[in-house]
Amino acid sequence: AAAMDLFGDLRRMNKRQLYYQVLNFAMIVSSALMIWKGLIVITGSESPIVVVLSGSMEPAFHRGDLLFLTNFHDDPIRAGEIVVFKVEGRDIPIVHRVIKIHEKENGDIKFLTKGDNNEVDDRGLYKEGQNWLEKKDVVGRARGFLPYVGMVTIIMNDYPKFKYALLAVMGAYVLLKRES
Repeated sequence: AAAMDLFGDLRRMNKRQLYYQVLNFAMIVSSALMIWKGLIVITGSESPIVVVLSGSMEPAFHRGDLLFLTNFHDDPIRAGEIVVFKVEGRDIPIVHRVIKIHEKENGDIKFLTKGDNNEVDDRGLYKEGQNWLEKKDVVGRARGFLPYVGMVTIIMNDYPKFKYALLAVMGAYVLLKRES
């Protein structure tokens, strides 16, 4: 019944109203993209906001926590910091704590990570033959978080039909909502 109401609203719109709603929707999408790109520039991180996907960092962070990252290259990495890093061969970044720093005389820094809730360090997660991470592997460093806000993202990834239904409802709402 609700779907029929939506289509009825769509049929009652004239072309000018329909174009206005489509442009309104396009403006919302492009504004979100501009905000995201702006955050990338401001934070220096290719991914300024990430969701914790596992319980490996409990009790510091829980599954579904939303992390805010920065990645300024002048700022040295220190033991105890929580970093988000990408490993060659894995698509999903990992959120873990730096436990050891190895600094060479020429200034190069390598470091080892471990999840707070894990028994062993992350050498088993790194690519074969890699024992340390380097600055180039870091996506960002945790600077703040919102607890459990990212659960929506996890639910949408675990249940793709829910994601498409939610996107369809939101798109229909923006397109069919009439200005009063």
